[in-house]
Amino acid sequence: MNTPEPPQTRWRKSTHSGANEGECVEIADLNGHIGIRDSKTPHSGHLTLTRRNFTTLLTHLASHF
Repeated sequence: MNTPEPPQTRWRKSTHSGANEGECVEIADLNGHIGIRDSKTPHSGHLTLTRRNFTTLLTHLASHF
């Protein structure tokens, strides 16, 4: 789901992205949902997940790395 982001949204870069690698994921709290976007193209939109689905995604990713 891609929803408009609220004004004053604070995006945070993943600590696993590295300092200069250029492949960064950012997340933001979007009023009870979690936004995920590519930091290289922040104006191209973002993916919006419920907190529960975001937790499921992180659990799945953690089990593969």
